[in-house]
Amino acid sequence: MASSREGIYLMAFLLLFSPSELRLSDAATEDPIPADWPHQFHALMFMNRTGTLQKLDLWYDWPNGRNFNIIQNQLDNVVTYDLEWNNGTSFFYTLDPSDPMCQVMHLEVGILRPNWLQGATYLGQQKVDNFLCNVWEKVDFIWYYEDVLTRRPVKWIFYTGYTAHVMTFEVGAVLEDPNWQAPVYCFSENEKKNYSPNLGPAVGGGSLGSLMREIPPRETM
Repeated sequence: MASSREGIYLMAFLLLFSPSELRLSDAATEDPIPADWPHQFHALMFMNRTGTLQKLDLWYDWPNGRNFNIIQNQLDNVVTYDLEWNNGTSFFYTLDPSDPMCQVMHLEVGILRPNWLQGATYLGQQKVDNFLCNVWEKVDFIWYYEDVLTRRPVKWIFYTGYTAHVMTFEVGAVLEDPNWQAPVYCFSENEKKNYSPNLGPAVGGGSLGSLMREIPPRETM
């Protein structure tokens, strides 16, 4: 009778601590990883750059190798366009017919890959903008907040303090092709002469696009 009871106890012990159960336990304690960016999306964001507020439309289009940041400062009629291509070419321009401006830059890196957050360090959970978020840090460069329930991005903070609050996030939204065409004056021989300080943070290193391009190339693979 005793041996039968001992056999039952042994079976229960083996089932309780079987390798499959241990694997499940280990998996349950693993840190979450950030969701890859959708291959195409549109996000409307409000940006705070050391007190300067901006509205930013971000159009991300990985299959076509392009990314678009459309930037407008608070109470400012001037809209700055930051158009990036995966071959490393970026156009910074305005469409003001009375004072057209453009600067073309040729960089060694293209747009961010959908999995650019791979390898980020998990910092835990935090309540941000009324959302419970998982938080990651990427190479001491950006702190990324993602909604626990929907896995949509909620907020980004760059090492400069430049902060993005995501207002809308439309997965699958695509900007029509004609809108991706830089104006003709971006292709003139004196494109460099068209540079103006009025292009401001888009060229000077303070815009979302320019900050994203600062991520080391190996971190975007």
